[in-house]
Amino acid sequence: MTTPFFAGQHYPVIVVGGGQAGLSASYWLCRHDIDHLVLEKHQAFHAWKNERWDSFSLVTPNWQCRLPGHPYDGDDPDGFMVKDQIVAWMERFRAAFSPPLREGVTVQEVTPRSGGGYRVRTDRGALSADRVIMAVSVYHQPKVPPCADALPDHLTQLDASAYRNPDALPEGPVLVVGTGQSGCQIAEDLHLAGREVHLAVGPAPRVSRFYRGRDVVAWLDDMGHYRIPVREHLSEDQVKAKANHYVTGRDGGRDIDLRRFALEGMRLYGRLEDLEGGRILFGHDLRENLDNADATNARIKASIDEHIARHNIDAPAEAPYRPVWEPAPDHPTRLDLDATGITTVIWCIGYAPDFSWIKVPAAFDDSGYPKHERGVTASPGLYFLGLPWQHTWGSGRIYAIAEDAEHVVDHLADELCASGPGWARSHNTTQNCRP
Repeated sequence: MTTPFFAGQHYPVIVVGGGQAGLSASYWLCRHDIDHLVLEKHQAFHAWKNERWDSFSLVTPNWQCRLPGHPYDGDDPDGFMVKDQIVAWMERFRAAFSPPLREGVTVQEVTPRSGGGYRVRTDRGALSADRVIMAVSVYHQPKVPPCADALPDHLTQLDASAYRNPDALPEGPVLVVGTGQSGCQIAEDLHLAGREVHLAVGPAPRVSRFYRGRDVVAWLDDMGHYRIPVREHLSEDQVKAKANHYVTGRDGGRDIDLRRFALEGMRLYGRLEDLEGGRILFGHDLRENLDNADATNARIKASIDEHIARHNIDAPAEAPYRPVWEPAPDHPTRLDLDATGITTVIWCIGYAPDFSWIKVPAAFDDSGYPKHERGVTASPGLYFLGLPWQHTWGSGRIYAIAEDAEHVVDHLADELCASGPGWARSHNTTQNCRP
């Protein structure tokens, strides 16, 4: 039996989550000299260490990696760090300021406390806090369609977070379902290893790695795309549904062109719809999904062309993309599992949030998603950090976490200062209060 080590302790601030978002919040809390505690269910940067495949690399260039006071510190700013390099860089950030982090603590429930603040119940005892920052992302439960339960027992099923490498899977063909960043990169990993891959193609958009002499990310950064507030891009519902563009940083970075994979032998299908008598049924939307992905890529290139022309930038011309493969009119929409010998299905259709343990209705919309303004909720003293599109396009990347965390902590510190000098003196934060 685990011995509790919390016995009703109270902190001005508790941060839930010890990833890059939670420790970025801790960095700014330390700068404000605000007493706090960070609680992490596993260990710091758990997802990076334990939920990425072996060949994983960033899809954004290293120069976009910025944590508070800790920009990318390597010698390849235009490259793409692989998993071990990412973890080492993040661990150097942690070591630089030694956050008050307790690992191996599961937060089981957060509830409002009578008189203000919150009660935080954990598997190691209960605590309370005046303010709580939720830095737990939204990628909690892998999405798996109902038909997964009807698949034969001999098939191995796993989601993207459990995939490691081709050799760790049973021999035989693999069905990858979903073409977001994870699905496309896992399909590529298997394809490069010589495995027979069947890929269910969804509506995710794509983007080129390089265009007119530069990484597309560099062009978009110059154009200010990563700093445009979310409300100027999308509605609230669109934010929740938006898929990331697929591309890769592997081997120095390149496009992911599913048509090229098909030309090389990968079997492409439309979106997975159902299972019927040992056959998987796919939609008739493969051509549409491929065309729409290419159209998004073309629009991004057109915006770069306009930027280059507007600023009279000397950049090499590039011919328009031409599809190298097209599905035939009678392209298969059924896959016989026995006939193809598929042994593994990898679900890469995203993750659903689960905030049911946070018993604070005012902080959520009707769907159970955090309702906030730049991380500040309607429930006094409750904040969220590390959400996709929390403020800008860059919020879903390491690129903007320092800025997002600083905003949340500045708001929190202003609230604490506004509570009066008596509170400030007793919590050693008078240096941050302004007359």
